[in-house]
Amino acid sequence: MFVSSTPSTPVASQATAPSPWQRVRAGLQNQLTILVLVLLALYFYFGARNSLFFSSGEMKNLLVDFSGLVLLAIAETFVIISGGIDLSVGATGAVSGVIAAKVLNHYAPIIHTGHVMGLQGLLVVGTLMCIAIGLIVGLINAFLITIVGLVPFVATLVTLSAGFGYALVVSGGGGVGDFQTTLSVWSSRGFSFFTYLDVAVLVVAVILALVLRFARFGRYTYAIGSNPFAARAAGINVRRHIALVYIVAGFLGGLVGMYFLIRLGSGFPTTGENVNLSAIACVVIGGIALTGGSGSVLGTLLGCAILTVVNDGLIAINVPPTWNQVVVGVIIMAAAGLQALRGKLSLSKFFTSRSSGSSK
Repeated sequence: MFVSSTPSTPVASQATAPSPWQRVRAGLQNQLTILVLVLLALYFYFGARNSLFFSSGEMKNLLVDFSGLVLLAIAETFVIISGGIDLSVGATGAVSGVIAAKVLNHYAPIIHTGHVMGLQGLLVVGTLMCIAIGLIVGLINAFLITIVGLVPFVATLVTLSAGFGYALVVSGGGGVGDFQTTLSVWSSRGFSFFTYLDVAVLVVAVILALVLRFARFGRYTYAIGSNPFAARAAGINVRRHIALVYIVAGFLGGLVGMYFLIRLGSGFPTTGENVNLSAIACVVIGGIALTGGSGSVLGTLLGCAILTVVNDGLIAINVPPTWNQVVVGVIIMAAAGLQALRGKLSLSKFFTSRSSGSSK
């Protein structure tokens, strides 16, 4: 019988546990941790300047403004992570809301007295109409980008202009329908600070976050945004997947139209006109690189929360609303600058490690 000459020593990690300071430092290097700290700092700053900012009424207003941004920002999240841009999401919300309001206004008596009754009928028919219009716009964007070969900026600029223009034609320049009394249940009732509409938006956001994080669709989106050539070499149908991403964005744009139809009680051609920049700002603040391939829905949600607190906080401390866009621009510049700085630092670490490894 042979006995091994090497002593059997148990394999144990000799590394010491990280100190509390090291844990804090590691947490501060996390993008989401930084966003949470910034959000809390801003919230308590504006609350200290105006105590009404802590009131339950103001909390409800914050949630209303927050949920109005979420769907638009998540649509931009999917598109930007894939390496593209979509300028038409706001216009999709406007045209889908106006057309749905037109249909509901014409068929409301039938909906109320037919097989589908009351509020449920209006919600179902209106939502399906908005989704259908949104999918059509998404298909047009997908066709212009993947078949015609237009760059996403130009293609979605075309649908942006056409969408707002057609919404003006259909509506005649004013509001369409009056569903404030029937649809106000979803926009005014709920529990605690949340209305039913806020809850519906958050449920959609959670589902899409899970899709982007765990589903094959999300993995393909990250892969294409990181390197479309490598993704194609790995067997991903890049053209088809990019088309699907813009269709998803159109779908969410349609939901935006229904959201504002419920919230406002009418379809307006100016819905979403000034929120495209805000949606892109939420994405940038949330740490998603405009070059694609990185980011998360959670980061986007934190970006939406930060932008909402800033906008409402400036009003609470009596800053003129005309300064809001200036502040949004400064926030985008700061967030994009931090992203560029982090990229340079990580790149310098990469080259340092490569040079030290080659010198051995």
